[in-house]
Amino acid sequence: MDHSNNLTLIGAEDVITDVIRERRSIYPDEFLAKDIPQNIVEEILVNATWAPTHKMTEPWRFIVLQGTHQYQFGLYMANYYKNYYLEKLSHSKFAAKFKYLQEYPLKAACMIAIILVRHPKIALPEWEEIAAVSCAVQNMALSCTAYGLGGYWCSTDAAIEYVKELGLAENERSLGLFIMGHFDPLAITPRKKRSPLTKKVTWLK
Repeated sequence: MDHSNNLTLIGAEDVITDVIRERRSIYPDEFLAKDIPQNIVEEILVNATWAPTHKMTEPWRFIVLQGTHQYQFGLYMANYYKNYYLEKLSHSKFAAKFKYLQEYPLKAACMIAIILVRHPKIALPEWEEIAAVSCAVQNMALSCTAYGLGGYWCSTDAAIEYVKELGLAENERSLGLFIMGHFDPLAITPRKKRSPLTKKVTWLK
């Protein structure tokens, strides 16, 4: 249904509330090894681009990583943390950790490189542009929930550096990877709770 000219979606409030409250991070090692159709990935990315953006700078760029990239990122991540874990773990535990990191993203259907793009002529505070990209990623996460898919924003140092290796312009900054895949809802622990509003909200009248 085309809602491009509608400012309200009457009757959709319950659906929107359910999607927001059912969203949660599903990690790559919880995924099922199954592809996501390209048209669904494209819809998720289109939804990302409908995030709010001050002065319409649209400060995002995405790279869809499929095929061998899951394997490449796993190997990159294992080697990135290799020296750290060599110092922290015994030989046997290190071998298990290295194998775990190497295999961690293999069941993901795809990974989306998240890139902040600073506008060359419109000087906005960087935090505003990062906030816009964060809203775009949240749109992806909510879209995954609506499609029954799992998603996780991986912002580890390894993920940040891996995206840099893909080739960024001077006005671009890596913000990590959004990793998507199928999962078994029955195998996932119940969602986490949130603090009551009384602890987070002040009303001034």
